Amino acid sequence: MSSVTSLSLPYLNRELSWLDFNARVLEEALDERVPLLERLKFLAIFSTNLDEFYMVRVAGLRRKVAAGAVQFAPDPLAPSEQLDAIRSRVQELLGRRRQVLKRELLPGLARHDIQLVKMEALDDVERARVHEFFEAQVFPVLTPLAVDPGHPFPYISNLSLSLAVDIKDPVTGKAHFARVKVPRSLPRWVSFGRGHCYVPLEDVIGAHLGALFPGMVVERWYTFRITRYSDLDLGQMDQPEDLLETIEQQVFQRRFGEVVRLEVQRDMPDRIRNLLLEELSESETQLVAPLVHEDVHDQDDLLEFGDLMQLAMIDLPELHDPPHAPQVPSAFRDARNVFDAIRERDVLVHHPYESFSSSVEAFLEAAANDPHVLAIKLTLYRTSGDTAIVRALTEAAESGKQVAVIIELQARFDETNNISFARAMESVGIHVAYGLPGLKTHAKTILVVRREADGIRRYVHLGTGNYNSKTARLYTDMGLFSCRPELGADLSDLFNSLTGVSRLRFYRRLAVAPVSLRARLLELIDRETAHARSGKGGRIIAKMNALVDPEIIAALYRASQAGVTIDLIVRGICCLLPGLAGTSDNIRVISIIGRFLEHSRLFYFANAGNPEYYIGSADWMPRNFDRRVEVIAPIEDPALHKGLDAVLATCLNDNRQAWELGADGQYRRRHPDHEAVRATQQTLIKEPWGSEAARPPRRKKKASPAD
Repeated sequence: MSSVTSLSLPYLNRELSWLDFNARVLEEALDERVPLLERLKFLAIFSTNLDEFYMVRVAGLRRKVAAGAVQFAPDPLAPSEQLDAIRSRVQELLGRRRQVLKRELLPGLARHDIQLVKMEALDDVERARVHEFFEAQVFPVLTPLAVDPGHPFPYISNLSLSLAVDIKDPVTGKAHFARVKVPRSLPRWVSFGRGHCYVPLEDVIGAHLGALFPGMVVERWYTFRITRYSDLDLGQMDQPEDLLETIEQQVFQRRFGEVVRLEVQRDMPDRIRNLLLEELSESETQLVAPLVHEDVHDQDDLLEFGDLMQLAMIDLPELHDPPHAPQVPSAFRDARNVFDAIRERDVLVHHPYESFSSSVEAFLEAAANDPHVLAIKLTLYRTSGDTAIVRALTEAAESGKQVAVIIELQARFDETNNISFARAMESVGIHVAYGLPGLKTHAKTILVVRREADGIRRYVHLGTGNYNSKTARLYTDMGLFSCRPELGADLSDLFNSLTGVSRLRFYRRLAVAPVSLRARLLELIDRETAHARSGKGGRIIAKMNALVDPEIIAALYRASQAGVTIDLIVRGICCLLPGLAGTSDNIRVISIIGRFLEHSRLFYFANAGNPEYYIGSADWMPRNFDRRVEVIAPIEDPALHKGLDAVLATCLNDNRQAWELGADGQYRRRHPDHEAVRATQQTLIKEPWGSEAARPPRRKKKASPAD
């Protein structure tokens, strides 16, 4: 086969690949080897993932169809074809979700006395207890909204659960329709004194609808839920004068985005379903076509599966994964001064296997309290509440240190939190900036400037994950601590460009998007290709969350054709198709799914016996290369390479949590089949830098044309 270009390459559709990823998440709920409440957790995650997919990706496709957009090479599907394929795939997945909940999870939970029960299943004492709760806590919050000529169809908020109520006037015999919102401010699962047994809040409200419509006959009620377009539209407007104020306005306007999905109770009659479709479509803008019956999801009796996460948190240890306590990184043990440890040698940390609080948070706390520290600068994409990081920054600013924070206001669905953090930090004297026009600042970087006996020294942290203490316990990420002068100088230049005005195009050690990251990765891939063609062999191992960029994919195909052996560990979307004769024979793709979300980005290039390793914030997607500020950094200390090799080998050897992508575009789960179980995350819990005995499985290289 002739060498591929970015317009002619084999390419899997991004949206369908994402649905394949979410299907792998759902498979964790189906897997009997996973503890029962963890299975329920994965069912909830699958559902909230799907909500976001509709709010952003499906909504965007609907707008493209309305605008007459056509197929965009190399994607094989036009927007309308993608929507059709998504509808078909989602219906299949929803059917599987319903079956696993109904046939496996709910019966399994019931055997452990965890149940969702109907009001009619309560005895008199339990019913009285629920009635008291309704009168005291629920009734005052409810607002019944009738729909008739004097009462227009009400505004319905995104993802809110509602009751569609059929009412009859006993005097006139006239039928009425009303909507009652299920309040999010109240617990979804109402306890009534029988251990871990609960009544869904919508059932409690449904049983008391007579109190909301006195003198009327409540014929029947049904639950429904809508999904609205929820992305921000900043890319379609001129650069605003006040970015924070503009994003606040956009977040508010997002509440009124067009409806892109309607979920209804399984047995809702066509009459009410059609009424909802008609009313929701009439309220829409001209940006999208009206909802049609194919946009209705009607497979479930229970809606809003994301709330099952509350049940998944029930404290029954035997139904959960074994508890995990992160290790203190060896470099920071024995109460060592963090600056002494970093000055001695570069330090790599691996979360959540190694402690975030004993490394990143300790680094910032030390910087805040050290009288020799002059300045602290960092980027924040997503952070969490009243964390040690925010407290350390506040203490540093109050003690007179220069503190600068680049906070990304456009972190999707965290905009409101980040606006609050920005204002709070400004109020204590922290210099807050919002990055560069038209770009999201996604890099994970910290710079600490310290006066020492031999002069000013810069300490850095460069990571793959957010500075967020909550996700650091749930996501796998890596971080590099160093005081190498070139890295410090590069970060100084980067922060100056983010807070000031700059057209800097050169960095000493870092590869930075959108300046040079794609070009640098293409250069590294092409170098392996050249080595293979000259008989020196070629090897690439890359771990990331998503692989979408056509130029990178084309370069990987060319490398494979030249004989480079390529392993890709891609947790989510992968548009590259491995195993195609003459194109991608030498490429293998796996995805690892488990109790922790695989989030680290780690890249290895053999370089003819002089290997290079990189970690950073960027996936291999156009948005990361072109529309974000991203950083990847080399791991230059040879002493750290052994651990990186072991982590990669552990992933590639996985026969329990790994799924392998075939040449037919289908993922298949690996199984241990008469051999020891090798599960990546269980191994790394014990040994955060992998088993020293781990070695990448030997792979026979397919012959290149040059051979």
